Amino acid sequence: MDRQPILLPYGDPAFVADPFPFYRQLREDGPVRRAVIAGGLDAWLVTRYEDGLAALSDPRLSSDVRDASDPRLMEQLPVTERDSVLRNMLRADPPDHTRLRRLVSKEFTAHRVAGLEPRVQEIADRLLDRIVPDGRADLVATYALPLPVTVIGELLGVPEGDRHAFRRWTDDLMPRGAEPPDPARTDAAWRHMRGYLTGLIGEKRVRPEDDLLSALVAARDTEGILDEDELTAMALLLLVAGYITTVNLIGSGIAALLTHPGQMRRLRDDPALLPGAIEEFLRYDGPVDPGIARFAREDLTIAGVAVPRGATVLVASAMADRDPHRFPDPDRLDITRRDNAHLAFGHGIHYCLGAPLARLEGRVAIGTVLRRLPGLALAVAPGELRRRPGGLRGPEELPVTFAAGAAAGARDQT
Repeated sequence: MDRQPILLPYGDPAFVADPFPFYRQLREDGPVRRAVIAGGLDAWLVTRYEDGLAALSDPRLSSDVRDASDPRLMEQLPVTERDSVLRNMLRADPPDHTRLRRLVSKEFTAHRVAGLEPRVQEIADRLLDRIVPDGRADLVATYALPLPVTVIGELLGVPEGDRHAFRRWTDDLMPRGAEPPDPARTDAAWRHMRGYLTGLIGEKRVRPEDDLLSALVAARDTEGILDEDELTAMALLLLVAGYITTVNLIGSGIAALLTHPGQMRRLRDDPALLPGAIEEFLRYDGPVDPGIARFAREDLTIAGVAVPRGATVLVASAMADRDPHRFPDPDRLDITRRDNAHLAFGHGIHYCLGAPLARLEGRVAIGTVLRRLPGLALAVAPGELRRRPGGLRGPEELPVTFAAGAAAGARDQT
């Protein structure tokens, strides 16, 4: 294998708009390709579906960044908050991962999440009520972003007036292209987040409510299941991870329909196709780009390619989910696609805990838009849509027009 890493061209607007032709070439060139990814980091990309599926279940690949040999990974974490950042279940391996995940898994079962649907529907309708009279909107800023922020904020017990600050701090943490993040900006965002959560946890201790954060505080104080750093890290992970990828799912799903009008007509005519459509949006243009990071605990071989101990291994779900050996005609959006076992939510013990909630929010959000915004169309040419350049993928804004008026956008009262 050519050991010279390939640079993912985040500075090329054409790549940011549509990276999939580039990804297709990488996948065809080999099952494991060394590349420079978002943040300027060096990684081994696992480009094909079956190899990615196996890698995500391989115990030799760790989720703990401390197993990585590249010092830049640690350097990009905030200096003052590094220990607590590393204590969340996303970056933990068993037995700590098992213990931490068990604490919250019951809140995200399909049955428990299904009970949230009336509230998610209410939030979606309320947000659309505000824009229906105008006949135009940015559906990211006014809808795809505030909907999951509101849902996870209510689930955790974060006061409504405080949620906008978390959106700003999270944006400061996300990699944007090949350049490393600004350490001063990253450090400040983490300090603000931790300071806020420390105060909120203190309030929940004094005045517990019927929310997930109060339950975690009780688990910390009465059962000793997790320590204070783990409590703060868990709250932070649930709050940030609980909305940011769902924003991209909703935005990318609506954008995909707007650029595939035949698929949009079919979904409008048959809303029963929505659950399958959500899976296809996740496969076709998923919210994580290019994929999921792991770190080699030892020298190993993946698909015949030697990967050294300490290497960052990126299971490139954005490439694997368009592998023609797994998905026929993979570059075609097909909301009726069957056997759609994509890797957008990962696989194995770290399979996304919030997948049932993300699916519910995506289904309600997109279904409500199709029902309440007749005449929905992009307000710009498809090539003018701005997308996030690396790490996470989704439209930064989604300007649309639609038939204005309360009658056109009336809520479904059935």
